[in-house]
Amino acid sequence: MSMNEMLGYEEPCFVISVAARILGVRTQTLRYYERLELVKPYRTGGNQRVYSRRDVDRVRRIRNLMDDLGVNLAGVEVVIGLLERIQKNEKEVQRLGKENERLKGLLRKV
Repeated sequence: MSMNEMLGYEEPCFVISVAARILGVRTQTLRYYERLELVKPYRTGGNQRVYSRRDVDRVRRIRNLMDDLGVNLAGVEVVIGLLERIQKNEKEVQRLGKENERLKGLLRKV
């Protein structure tokens, strides 16, 4: 995904009613997920919730875990937390790999 695509992916663009319609859930469900801190929509100056495509995908992942795999919300919190840690660790491994290659290059020059 390019940087421009990533920015568009994270750009708040759906009010709660539209996000709920896209996801096939009630607005109360989205508010509940927010209270559980499973999703954190952007808030406008008027305190209106605005969801990004990333938020919508995250709720889809939550619904898939619940509906397809039978995971309850407590389990969803654990799974989502683990997935985020894995993603963070993968980024760190990539960063360290690049740093390792950079240092190897410096050693070759010596």
